[in-house]
Amino acid sequence: MPTVRAEPYEFVFQPEHVALVIVDMQRDFVDPGGFGEALGNDVSLLRKAVAPTARVLDAARKAGILIIHTREGHRPDLADLPPSKKARGRLATGIGDPGPMGRILVQGEYGHDIIDDLRPAAGEPVVDKPGKGAFYATALDAILHSRDIRQLIVCGVTTEVCVNTTVREANDRGYDCLVLADCVASYFPEFQRVALEMIKAQGGIFGWVGNSADLLPTLAEAKRVAA
Repeated sequence: MPTVRAEPYEFVFQPEHVALVIVDMQRDFVDPGGFGEALGNDVSLLRKAVAPTARVLDAARKAGILIIHTREGHRPDLADLPPSKKARGRLATGIGDPGPMGRILVQGEYGHDIIDDLRPAAGEPVVDKPGKGAFYATALDAILHSRDIRQLIVCGVTTEVCVNTTVREANDRGYDCLVLADCVASYFPEFQRVALEMIKAQGGIFGWVGNSADLLPTLAEAKRVAA
């Protein structure tokens, strides 16, 4: 079986059982002028992950592996938005309110959708999630089981919140996760560092941490074998 250099040790890559999961690469979080920037965050830190993620996405498509995109957000009637989540932060303009790109984190609004650089292709599942983790109140687990997926390559934002929560949920469900350090990002550099350390600590308690440059040749080889 091919392996990918990673920490705490090499990741054994199973091309027939792997999926790429791109977490919450949405305009509200990543694009200048969105909700994230309106909160005072430096979105350039998140945008550093866009180009390497695009390269992985392109390679995964060519290799023919399953690709899943996720979006955090809520129904237009906000029936799936807990009052505690709405109230937290005491924001003057928060979830469901009119924002710079439409109603903030509301399904169907411009800001809720995935950035143009990583736009889903036809047939690639898009999982809408009301929480931080991609498994909570979604069909993600069923989608993965239907394709006999056992491994997840994880990209997206933010590393310490939705990425970390999704990886922990996946770990509890028996999936092996390879998180690509250059394809995930945080508004806070220290959170980025610590979040990745937590995933690979204690022999990989939640998964593996690698780099896209070490995965791309493996994806290219998977494409060659599939052909």
